[in-house]
Amino acid sequence: MKKYICLPCGYIYNPELGDPDEDVAPGTSFEDLPEDWVCPVCGEEQDQFAPVEE
Repeated sequence: MKKYICLPCGYIYNPELGDPDEDVAPGTSFEDLPEDWVCPVCGEEQDQFAPVEE
């Protein structure tokens, strides 16, 4: 599963970790995040994220 970076602040969403503070379970791909999920650091919408090239 790909990691995604928030372009405005640099937060990286790692699907292996999920987002426990927002009840997003580990193993949740970026594409499967809830529609209302936003960056936990700066609050940007999902359309401000881009795939991380590894």
